[in-house]
Amino acid sequence: MFEQIAEFFKNIQLVHVFELVVFTLVFFFMLNVLRKNNAKLIIVLFVVFTAVVSALCYLDIIDHAIAIILFALFALGVVILFATEIKREVWNSSIKGSDVKHWDSVSIRENAKECTNEIIKAVQSMSKNNVGAIIILANSNMPSGILDSGVAVNSDISSALIESIFFPKTPLHDGAMIINGTKIQAAGCFLPLSQEISLPKELGTRHRAGIGITETINVTAIIVSEETGVISVATGGKLKRYADTEMLKNTLKSFYWQDMLGN
Repeated sequence: MFEQIAEFFKNIQLVHVFELVVFTLVFFFMLNVLRKNNAKLIIVLFVVFTAVVSALCYLDIIDHAIAIILFALFALGVVILFATEIKREVWNSSIKGSDVKHWDSVSIRENAKECTNEIIKAVQSMSKNNVGAIIILANSNMPSGILDSGVAVNSDISSALIESIFFPKTPLHDGAMIINGTKIQAAGCFLPLSQEISLPKELGTRHRAGIGITETINVTAIIVSEETGVISVATGGKLKRYADTEMLKNTLKSFYWQDMLGN
């Protein structure tokens, strides 16, 4: 038996090991993306397809190269179908090592409540006065390129400061405000615009920027329309319009208690 095992490993070539490693990594990455997006039917098809192709290859019914091409074509189809989700997954994976503040439970509760109230107060005031704004709720996961496109603020969150930054004709009012935890990290930042062609034509640059940044990074965008005063919330590349006080509270609660604490 040991001789057979030794003979088996002796015949293994380095290229086969490389192929196996790449295949395994791609397979589980695709499986993870599909699982996170609740694509149950495609998961089943993906697993069955991979098993069938592997079996046909093992039985020498199809050539090894053809099996690789078939798997690559199926994987490419998944990539095209879930391009936005994969892009967000890759970007988030590259910034998971960022530092995150850790507070005791009492401080968390007090800071979260105070920040929530100040943000809602500012957003509703700007909505009432038709002041355009876009606020990004981040958690040390904003790329430095976006932060550097604006101006560092690093100030405590207050409704007065938020409203003054977005006041029309001020230098930073057209850009995005980045909130990191309990701090206004930066303002006047430029964001990538969504290229989704099915978005309603009445949505302007702010809405496209809010949707665009949430397509690629796990953040939340709160947007106030300058034309209508309507408040919208963007997450995961999706936009929810006409956000009321309850929606804003739930959005901020999710940010402070789930995104920051992992609860």
